[in-house]
Amino acid sequence: MLDSMLRVTIFAALVLLAGCNHSIYLRDGVTDGDTFHLAPRALVDDDPVLQSWVSYSLTRSTCQLLIDAANPARASSYGCEFSARQNLLDTWEEQKLEHAGVADPYLDSLLDVRNAGFLDEYTVIYFARKHWQVPVEVDTRTFVKWRRTHLPQHKPETRWIGFWSYGDSARP
Repeated sequence: MLDSMLRVTIFAALVLLAGCNHSIYLRDGVTDGDTFHLAPRALVDDDPVLQSWVSYSLTRSTCQLLIDAANPARASSYGCEFSARQNLLDTWEEQKLEHAGVADPYLDSLLDVRNAGFLDEYTVIYFARKHWQVPVEVDTRTFVKWRRTHLPQHKPETRWIGFWSYGDSARP
């Protein structure tokens, strides 16, 4: 049952991608560009999880534009990722207050990470790039010990609510 659902989902995604405007550039399977386009759904869907990831996407893409890089879509820094995850969680907490009973396994576990004081370490362990400048006080050893008990079989997530392309002409 799960295999057939997965195949249908993959097929549907391929059909949708085939219908996209081809001015969205891919390199190594990643979108490129100098302009971030927020998904139209973000403006009309008030789903608490979606809106939390909108906050992440806007924070990270804005930060990427501020990095002096030839291609903002590929720019990456510890500060950008950490700030985006921090805003993701701030928005998630606000959404939980506004929508009683709302839950999301990933976002709730990430709140636990932040509440335990390990969001910096989480960001480095799961998302670091070789060129990142990481603050010296980031203690990944202690986090690795903590996560064995508190995050068994954890899989990090990143949900972009939008896409990068060159200029204003690209719309999926």
